[in-house]
Amino acid sequence: MRITRTGGGHGRRTATLATTVLTASALLLTGCSSDDDSDTDANGNITLTVADFGQFGYKEAGLFAKYHELHPKITVKEETTANEQDYYPKLLQQLNTGSGLADVTGIEVGRIKEVVDTQSAKFADLSKTINVNDWVSWKEKQATAKDGTVIGAGTDIGPMSLCYRKDLFQKAGLPSDREAVAKAVAGGWEDYLKLGEQYKKKAPSGTYFMDSASAMYNAVVSSSSKQYYDADGKPVYKDSPSVQQGWNLAAEAADKKLTQGLPQFTDAWTAALRKGTVATVACPAWMAAQISVNSGDSFKGKWDISRAPGSTAANWGGSFLAVPKSGKHAKEATELVKWLTAPEQQAAVFKAIGVFPSNKGAYELADVKNAKLPYFSDAPIGQIYAEEAKSIPEAVLGAKDGVIKDTISNQINNMEKRGTKPADAWKAATDSIDKALG
Repeated sequence: MRITRTGGGHGRRTATLATTVLTASALLLTGCSSDDDSDTDANGNITLTVADFGQFGYKEAGLFAKYHELHPKITVKEETTANEQDYYPKLLQQLNTGSGLADVTGIEVGRIKEVVDTQSAKFADLSKTINVNDWVSWKEKQATAKDGTVIGAGTDIGPMSLCYRKDLFQKAGLPSDREAVAKAVAGGWEDYLKLGEQYKKKAPSGTYFMDSASAMYNAVVSSSSKQYYDADGKPVYKDSPSVQQGWNLAAEAADKKLTQGLPQFTDAWTAALRKGTVATVACPAWMAAQISVNSGDSFKGKWDISRAPGSTAANWGGSFLAVPKSGKHAKEATELVKWLTAPEQQAAVFKAIGVFPSNKGAYELADVKNAKLPYFSDAPIGQIYAEEAKSIPEAVLGAKDGVIKDTISNQINNMEKRGTKPADAWKAATDSIDKALG
């Protein structure tokens, strides 16, 4: 997980989560920026640079230091951009000019289709280095070009769950046990809204059932294989059943005042978590870190995690590591990527910051399989997320998934906060999207 997510995937800011204990020292966004290019010194020692965004967790898990122990002649330096929205344009510029690229570069899932379609020739083919079958079935397909070239090795994914305040549920007369909550929303996100109406009737003063209707919208769309594009690369968001369902549910939530109307990761959103005014959050795996850090110690044990509404698994988020061909040490960089995305290393990152592995081999390792979150009432997240991850449908990705998602989300926010009528908001969204798509 990167704690800055944009585009059709992540939403990461700056927070970390240990699966055993949350510590203040883990909240620092680490990364090492260097003005030196990757090079070899007179003794044959080389430096590999890894460019990424937000927080990939390798520093926190001590993996760069461990790699140096295993390979004494290789030092790994990380160059981190806090916000993926700033990172990606720079990456495209470097690819287009052929200069300034790191030895290893991160790519967010909302960008991977565009990179695969337009830039794959500039990346090393990892298909002979990694076994793509080690990953959940749909993950490596996202980074595979039409000619079979695999340009990225999967890091994390975002299997969906529902995070909720069990103390607020109790005060509102709702079931609070995680299995009972899962049963209450088993019929899908429609059931989730019905639960919200029940909550509203006896809601503790100043609280809201959900933080954001746009977050719920993203969760709904993420559970479908058909989202914004069809298999031929044609934008079909206007007729997409999942988009229509998500939009209608979001409009209903806004109309019934079930949402506090807070775009996620804004100052107002983090303040609401700190004040305890939000009862539920659509919760991909990486979201738990956001909630625990921003809610603070006073709400530890009051949050819990249940399975996501409905019977269809969903994924929201995920990234890749890729190796530009222009690097001076592409062979060594490829081996580093293979090691960083192996089960043991993905499990170590999960333990360090809570991002869920995409490599299936990690699911049987103790640090994943037995993982519980004390902050969330010891929720068995290793089991919850692994079960979800194995049944997530393969989604068709498009070049401008991120643009479409963000534009629609902005208009959902307008329905919540400005009272914009759904028809007007939809027209504004589609006009803006069509202009962006050309």
